[in-house]
Amino acid sequence: MRLKTLLISTVLLGAMPAMAATPATVTVSPERQKATHDMFEHVVNIPTVFGRGRVPEMANYLADQYKAAGFPAEDVEVVSYDSTDPIAKVTEKTAALIVRWRAPGKAKAKPIMLMGHMDVVEAKREDSTTDPFVLTEKDGYYYGRGTIDMKDGIVGITQALIDLKASGFKPTRDIVVFFTGDEETNGIGADKGASEWKEKLNVEYGLNADGGGGGFFPDGRNAGFMMQTAEKTFAGYTLTVRNRGGHSSKPRKDNAIYSLAHAVEKIEAHRFEPMLSETTRAYFTERQKQEKGALGDAMRAWLANPNDGAAADIIEADEAEVGLTRTRCVPTRLFAGHADNALPQLATAMINCRIFPGIDPNDVQKNLAAIVADPEVIVSRNDDYVASLSSPLRPDVVNAFTKAIHTLHPGAPISPEMSTGASDARPFRVAGIPIYGANGAWVVVPVDFRAHGKDERLPVKALQDNVVHWKLMLSELAGK
Repeated sequence: MRLKTLLISTVLLGAMPAMAATPATVTVSPERQKATHDMFEHVVNIPTVFGRGRVPEMANYLADQYKAAGFPAEDVEVVSYDSTDPIAKVTEKTAALIVRWRAPGKAKAKPIMLMGHMDVVEAKREDSTTDPFVLTEKDGYYYGRGTIDMKDGIVGITQALIDLKASGFKPTRDIVVFFTGDEETNGIGADKGASEWKEKLNVEYGLNADGGGGGFFPDGRNAGFMMQTAEKTFAGYTLTVRNRGGHSSKPRKDNAIYSLAHAVEKIEAHRFEPMLSETTRAYFTERQKQEKGALGDAMRAWLANPNDGAAADIIEADEAEVGLTRTRCVPTRLFAGHADNALPQLATAMINCRIFPGIDPNDVQKNLAAIVADPEVIVSRNDDYVASLSSPLRPDVVNAFTKAIHTLHPGAPISPEMSTGASDARPFRVAGIPIYGANGAWVVVPVDFRAHGKDERLPVKALQDNVVHWKLMLSELAGK
């Protein structure tokens, strides 16, 4: 998941900007730049798509890089596990990479976890301008699947740790790398990390490279950076209507498709109660500074009075802010009938909900049943996910992220973010381990919003900046 909500309205068009330069006080040698490029090329060129069985290859390659950099072999582990595609119902072996950089002597605090996922979504050659599984550099960009989601973060973390170790840096607490192999399908690796492997990891909090980041407008102005501190809960529900059916030449009022259609219309018309959290309040507090029109007025009104539902509705209607004010549910699949000349005996609709953190999905099931208000329409759950939780705005993490961003991009607006999508952070937050999406890569807004899409790409400079970003953050959080 790499769907960033930036502090901007994504309606600008234009040419490539003059890329913001890294300040002269932060230098990267040509040798280290080449090492980063070569690692990025290697991992992008491995098609770590479910069904191809290549994630273990990437995990072992990265493990070898850590060992070659001087991390003890006993502290570098590739863990094999089964992952299942929830749609195709196919299982294959994937892998997680766990690396522990031990603090010399007595650690001053519990370990920090650095998270990411090695798998990517499928991409077809005929749908892309360049081969999506061959890193291509042109026009100041790296093209290829995973350049944004999220092999840039994998390489950023890995190269930062290698550079820090080579420089003689000695962490004051253990640093634990945890890269999973199935975030894009069903997240079993993250579930295991937050349960079965929780004691092995034994961390205080995590920094997730599959979140955060920022952007620049096409004219070069800084659009801002985000640190992800919350994400909505993914939950699926099915509306089911059964009927005795009959011959289509004898239609009746009680038709399963009609009943289902009416239920879906009621869900379309419903607006869940707007809510503010610590994260979203901080986000809109920053966001309203940039929005001067009617949308900004609505933000200011809602912040002043969280019971102002009309103001929240105006915010929610804006394309850039969809999903940030409340729980949202939407139909994504329909099925009905069994023959062209028969009244339907079964009609179903899949309803996908993205639920505000802290709200029990079972309560949303009850809400949907009340919205539909039809005893013929049965509302059932499709999964057993529990409510995702927000991470508190820890001053040490917020300050380290802010310092790193402002070192590389002075004056950039920074805000916490609630993602409307889902990532490997969810099970850890549920298990009581705060997670912060803290990647430092950036894109050009909105032309580079291409994760999971055609011609996914990342500015070349953003990759190098990201390595520096992770070095700055870790020096601050694990060097004092």
